[in-house]
Amino acid sequence: MSIIIENEYKGTIDIPYEKIAEEVIAAAIDYENCPYECEVNLLLTDNEEIHRINLEQRQIDRPTDVLSFPMAEYEKPADFSHLEEDPMLFDPENGEFLAGDIVISMDKVKEQAEAYGHSRAREYAFLIAHSMLHLFGYDHMEEEERKVMEKRQEEILTKTKYTRDERGLI
Repeated sequence: MSIIIENEYKGTIDIPYEKIAEEVIAAAIDYENCPYECEVNLLLTDNEEIHRINLEQRQIDRPTDVLSFPMAEYEKPADFSHLEEDPMLFDPENGEFLAGDIVISMDKVKEQAEAYGHSRAREYAFLIAHSMLHLFGYDHMEEEERKVMEKRQEEILTKTKYTRDERGLI
């Protein structure tokens, strides 16, 4: 597993963001039974930059907490059976599946942790779990999809102990 983290956030990050990213990404890969070693790109930024990306990529003129850019298209979420048909989805050097890119606003991590009454570590872990599910083809546009995603997110966070009652209070 390769996680390429680009930290362009100018503020202070007072959580072990690299460790949390590694734990949650690995847990999501295991949880979804992905048969490949994966590469995930993670960009940490601020509200201004994520607003710009959100406008450019999704034509939504506001900052958001997290953006997910999966490399693969899935007929069904986490159906990895067809991926080898597209060699462009794999790094030619190391053979890893190029799962996609995650962009997180660290400003939103701070704002939302305070608003929801839990730690920044828990909020950051939640956004990564949420985004990993998007990278594996899950969505939450319909009510049933939302329920499935929420259940899976909670199970990943429970597995990594980034819950409100454990490390989530750190």
